[in-house]
Amino acid sequence: MKINILVGTMTGTAQMCAQEMELALDGDEVQVVTLLMDKLDAGVFADREATYLICTSTYGQGDVPDNAKALYEALCSGKPDLAGVRYGIFGLGDRTYAETYNFGGKRFDEILASLGAERIGERYTNDASSGTLPEEIAVEWARAWVDKVRERLAQTA
Repeated sequence: MKINILVGTMTGTAQMCAQEMELALDGDEVQVVTLLMDKLDAGVFADREATYLICTSTYGQGDVPDNAKALYEALCSGKPDLAGVRYGIFGLGDRTYAETYNFGGKRFDEILASLGAERIGERYTNDASSGTLPEEIAVEWARAWVDKVRERLAQTA
């Protein structure tokens, strides 16, 4: 199984979560590649053998992080056909910003689904104000998510 983690981050927390997920998941059965979204375009989704994990924070007024804007805008304007793409979302946010809580992950989820990609599992929304360490939750969530990916891949085999 191949997983490509795409990271949208401003302060590095999403990148730290992605690195911890990669360390926990990468092994004999699972190959993990982590890529910062900087300078990525819709072509990053060309590998239909991979399953994609979007690990992104939310910034400003519910925006995607600066390093994710080009990819997000390319998906919105180019509207590529992403049928056959499988993905998951690990979103980071802060519930004290209730009106825009976790919108970075939500925005990627909505655009990927509208372009025909298939989300595996529920969109995870980590709350920075909860007092838990997001990287620890990320590893636990990612292991359960990979099990769901395995189930989905077994259905299509």
